[in-house]
Amino acid sequence: MGNVNSSQPSSLAAGDSVTRKKPFYASLWVQVLFAIAVAVALGYFSPARAIAMKPLGDGFIRLISMVITLIIFCTVVSGIAGMEDLKKVGRVGGKALLYFEIVSTLALLIGLVVGNVVKPGSGFNVNAATLDAKSVADYAGAAKAQSVTEFLMHIIPTTVVDAFAKGDILEVLLVAVLFGFALSSVGPRCKPLVDLFDALTHAVFGVVNILMRFAPIGAFGAMAFTVGKYGIASLGPLLKLITTFYITSILFVLIVLGAIGWFAGFNILKFLLYIKEEILLVLATSSSETALPTLMSKLEKLGCSKPLVGLVVPTGYTFNTDGSSLYMTLAALFVAQATNTHLTVMQQITILAVATLTSKGASGVQGASFIALVGTLMVVPTIPVAGMALVLGIDRFMSMFRGLINMIGNGVATLVVARWEKELDRDTLRNNLAGV
Repeated sequence: MGNVNSSQPSSLAAGDSVTRKKPFYASLWVQVLFAIAVAVALGYFSPARAIAMKPLGDGFIRLISMVITLIIFCTVVSGIAGMEDLKKVGRVGGKALLYFEIVSTLALLIGLVVGNVVKPGSGFNVNAATLDAKSVADYAGAAKAQSVTEFLMHIIPTTVVDAFAKGDILEVLLVAVLFGFALSSVGPRCKPLVDLFDALTHAVFGVVNILMRFAPIGAFGAMAFTVGKYGIASLGPLLKLITTFYITSILFVLIVLGAIGWFAGFNILKFLLYIKEEILLVLATSSSETALPTLMSKLEKLGCSKPLVGLVVPTGYTFNTDGSSLYMTLAALFVAQATNTHLTVMQQITILAVATLTSKGASGVQGASFIALVGTLMVVPTIPVAGMALVLGIDRFMSMFRGLINMIGNGVATLVVARWEKELDRDTLRNNLAGV
């Protein structure tokens, strides 16, 4: 009896330790939110010190970028090599690209309509000759180098190693797909190699889990620099454009992506709550790439297969740029309105058509959307490219929501394609999201 009684406290203690919830301050999203709040305060009261925090944000982004290519390669290779039906790979890719083109074009159209209705640039009456064209010169040079043919050729790396060295997502994806097909066609002889890639995938995600512990520090550094460098006061003159873009982005998520989610069988608000850590991280770092690894992991936990996630998410980061699309047409009209440049319907249609091409690839890297927009405006010479100097100073604030909408859009796209492929049923998806 003595032994039984003596064992009870230990078993109760073990039960308590199992059921005991971790304190709220141990949650990553709470830590990131606290870091952002402290960063804003530091940037407001001590701008010089806040600007000095920039290496913390840059360092964290580089840490995450360091493993992204490995994650994509291992996930796609092990996924495709383990698939019995290789036709599914082509089918998933085709459905994803069709979805990307429809939704991103809709985003471009919405940005154009909002720009015409709200007219965020009206009343500025800026003389284009007085603008600092030099500040846009570097971006214009980069934009000239991005033709459609060069973009397509850019997908093919010079060497396999070069794809990883540059960290180009599309190049790595191409190598991974080819490698996955090769392993699958060889068959059982390559099983040890397939198992190795599968084990390496788990190891790389283990590295990501370690790196994510530094997310609050990275978020603090990036946000402190943004507020310290540009200041809250810098938003004043261009507040109408920023507010218009933010509200349009929020409504796009709630209405457009919300409707898509409803048809696919899930609630967009519950999905946003499910990826709250990724949302805060993208807002703080102004880069959607920082959320890519954990977003892929969470989508797999919802029931999407590893190969599907590995194909749709990385491809979406280039072709499914909803946030960048909203920004490009809205900002183009803003520059035209601010410089009193009248645009005909045909010219606006031209902007829409060109932006459909230039918006591809405008994701992940800070400044990519700005370069793409400069390239778009150069096709319509009526709009002074120097007018982009007006929005250059607030581009960091705009990129927060650009990256955020890009990331959310890719998450929704993955769930939709998974539903098309019958990998997810409504009940499973709803139950997983209900557990948030």
